Amino acid sequence: MKRIIALTAILCLALVSARVPAATRVDADAEALQYTGRIDFSDRKAPLLSWPGSSIEANFTGTSLALVLDDEQGNNYYNVIVDGNRRHPFVLQAKKGEHRYEIGYGLSPGKHSLEIVKRTEGAEGATAFKGLLLSDDARLLPPPERPERRMEIYGDSISCGMGNEGADNGRDDLASEKNNYWAYGSVAARRLDAELHTICRSGIGIMVSWFPFTMPQYYDQLSAVGDNDSRWDFSRWTPDVVVINLFQNDSWLIDREKRLDPIPSDKERIQAYVDFVRSIRAKYPEAQIICALGSMDATANDKWPDYIRAAVKQMRSEFDDEKLATLFFDYTGYGQHPRIAQHVANGEKLAAFIKRKMDW
Repeated sequence: MKRIIALTAILCLALVSARVPAATRVDADAEALQYTGRIDFSDRKAPLLSWPGSSIEANFTGTSLALVLDDEQGNNYYNVIVDGNRRHPFVLQAKKGEHRYEIGYGLSPGKHSLEIVKRTEGAEGATAFKGLLLSDDARLLPPPERPERRMEIYGDSISCGMGNEGADNGRDDLASEKNNYWAYGSVAARRLDAELHTICRSGIGIMVSWFPFTMPQYYDQLSAVGDNDSRWDFSRWTPDVVVINLFQNDSWLIDREKRLDPIPSDKERIQAYVDFVRSIRAKYPEAQIICALGSMDATANDKWPDYIRAAVKQMRSEFDDEKLATLFFDYTGYGQHPRIAQHVANGEKLAAFIKRKMDW
């Protein structure tokens, strides 16, 4: 009987060993890891990802792959794309605390690519990335080349990708169905081969939000988690093109919900937009700024687009700023957040517009 128990224990241990291969540890500060986005590197061994679309890329060899993440809340989701399989990524739901996540066994010997992309936003908290675990004989290879073109977006839930994976007749507020990778800005950036930073928060506005802070108070943060004192160093990264897609929440909260008292006049609405765009212009004197809106119901008529048109006209006149343009995404009549099909169409429209404007 003792011999049988001993053999059984050995067999179980062998099975466990077969499922969990020996690992080569790659720390988060490895030079061959390529980070994109506003990422907090206060701890180089555990950089914090909080903004949607923040990403890590690598090339590696080996036959297995695991990640080590330490998530604040347990509400974040990530796309883990191996060997460019964008249509069918490994969708990782981060658990609260530090955990190891097995991504793939039985990869073919040879070279592989990896892309880890944050689907969710600051409302779901931040995640510390603590490195990779590769198979025993594996190694990192030089990272992919960075795109030379750079884009940045300031927006609300539309730009975040809120609900874009939801059913057309279903809810659109679930973290599991929020996928910034397929938001219009990400679609456009891939089409243009541009590096993208997306600075967005669902529910945010320029004058008023669904919570106590607005984009003028939020846009310069290093961390996307709530209203905080962290500050992004704008000298670290300068975009060629900035897209501002805001005023959707202002339109609801001012006209429908009457959340501001007194109600701002048309002139005050226009000036609020001017003030925010000028704050972006102060950071990026040479960037092309595209003042966009949509594709939700703020573009159902010309009222709110006309505020933006008037603001751009005012800035051209007062500040001789000719690097301004407007672009409006058509409202399709669909009453919820855009789904992926709408994001793809809007991303293609944005990419074509930028290509013409920038001669890309």
